[in-house]
Amino acid sequence: MDTTPPFTVAIPSRYASTRLPGKPLQLIGGKPMIVHVAEAALRAGAMDVVIATDDVRIADAVRMDAVTVCMTSAEHRSGSDRLAECADTLAWPDSRIVVNLQGDEPFAPPEGIRQVAKLLQTSAAEMATLAVPIYLPSEFNDPNAVKVVRNGSNQALYFSRAPIPWPRDMPGKVPAGALRHIGIYAYTAGFLKKFSKLPATALEIFESLEQLRALEYGYRIAVEPALADFPPGVDTLSDLDAANRHWLSMAGRRLE
Repeated sequence: MDTTPPFTVAIPSRYASTRLPGKPLQLIGGKPMIVHVAEAALRAGAMDVVIATDDVRIADAVRMDAVTVCMTSAEHRSGSDRLAECADTLAWPDSRIVVNLQGDEPFAPPEGIRQVAKLLQTSAAEMATLAVPIYLPSEFNDPNAVKVVRNGSNQALYFSRAPIPWPRDMPGKVPAGALRHIGIYAYTAGFLKKFSKLPATALEIFESLEQLRALEYGYRIAVEPALADFPPGVDTLSDLDAANRHWLSMAGRRLE
């Protein structure tokens, strides 16, 4: 029996990406990336799917009956801040479970989206997220691949673009247990609104990672290994090329 609680998937999406301008509208298999992400959210069984954006070009690209577009301010510092505006605009109750699915995760598996919603419900943490093992040194040293380390209670100790934990006695090697953070979070709408009102922190600004704000203010983030395969998200042009190759391989498997 499926014990996943009811949840909303909210997808923050901005046009002005510094590493890949116009990223949400870049084509994967002839379809804008943001549409792939919305379709993944729908497949997960969300009670509703919301695109939070400040750009009419993104809103125009997502014309789907089952998807709500929430126009937001262009001044938000992070995706969670953008979603907090939607929480107010759409009058989400404080108890609503919100899954923040990044707009650059076009191949997010439905099982993973449901998993993070369930993890929030079953953990004592204010936030929940997922991670996958790192095996390749190139990924471990890539600043676009965010790393996370956990404590014995499977709660996040730190997130970084740097290679952590650093294997002091084995430089150049990937330590056992190294984890890549996946760009997905779950929290309640009440915590989301509280989180967005907190001033940005030094580590958040330094690493450009919004989840560090939660840790610096003493909130807990539950981290669980993803039960389904999460292909890497799209941050750069080379990532976009890889995403199109992945889409072609998936399309080929469907035709077999």
